[in-house]
Amino acid sequence: MVRNCARSTRTESCDFQSEQKPNIKIDSLRTLLEEELKDIYSAEKQLLKALPKMAKKATASELQSAFKEHLDVTQGHVERLEEVFELLGKPAKAKTCKAMQGLLEEGKEIMEEDMDDAVMDAGLIAAAQKVEHYEIASYGTVRTWARRCGEEEVAELLQETLDEEGEADKKLTELAESMVNEEANDGDGDYQSGDAAAKAPAKKGAAKKSGATAKRR
Repeated sequence: MVRNCARSTRTESCDFQSEQKPNIKIDSLRTLLEEELKDIYSAEKQLLKALPKMAKKATASELQSAFKEHLDVTQGHVERLEEVFELLGKPAKAKTCKAMQGLLEEGKEIMEEDMDDAVMDAGLIAAAQKVEHYEIASYGTVRTWARRCGEEEVAELLQETLDEEGEADKKLTELAESMVNEEANDGDGDYQSGDAAAKAPAKKGAAKKSGATAKRR
């Protein structure tokens, strides 16, 4: 860790360092569990900020809905983690999750690319599934540790979140395989979601009275 904040050229790095406390000694599985929960708590809060942007960038109404639905689910995950901290007798504190920062930065880069709509949706699904797989691994680990530490109630709560992350990943796979990947591969310039009737006018730029404009290709 860089200790001299003034030498950092990135403000966010400076802020991050100023928030960190001296490393604590992790001398037990319980302490390791508590530290990892802080990391996951940070990851979920970061995701809360990213999901609305991903939903806005998506074209298919099904994918938009999936992101919006998972936003609500993620808020539940944050609240569930706060319950977990309470059960462990610890304050709910976040420790900046650098892994999630990196995953979301990749997602941001995808959203800034010049892509056809179907290709963009395929990229968004890929970015979202990277996040889901990271969370699945993280929650699986802390669930197992909680059980080993005799924290069965905590383990049950973490299992609930793990199940929900798995369902979200499965839904994204179904969207990719049922429509998005095929459309992205065809590249025929006529990509629409299942809500085709509502999307078609806006895509063609015909519904001027509604304020819709054609998207750039």
